[in-house]
Amino acid sequence: MRIAAAIAFAQSLPRAEIDGAADKEVVFTFKNGATRRFIGRSLLLTFSVPQFFFHVTTAYDILRHAGVDLAKKDFLGPRR
Repeated sequence: MRIAAAIAFAQSLPRAEIDGAADKEVVFTFKNGATRRFIGRSLLLTFSVPQFFFHVTTAYDILRHAGVDLAKKDFLGPRR
């Protein structure tokens, strides 16, 4: 249900807004008050993608440590 809602939301966004986001400034304000400025493209490539893969890898490691039978193929997906 949540995945379907997320897909519906993403599909409802205006295409021009998405295409223009690469050059927009984004400012993160952290809990301690520190700020970090990005341009959309830089946010995606230097912050968001590495964060995503860090969390995927950490979840994979925790599951393996807990005894779940996972292998590299489970992380990489099926061969094409």
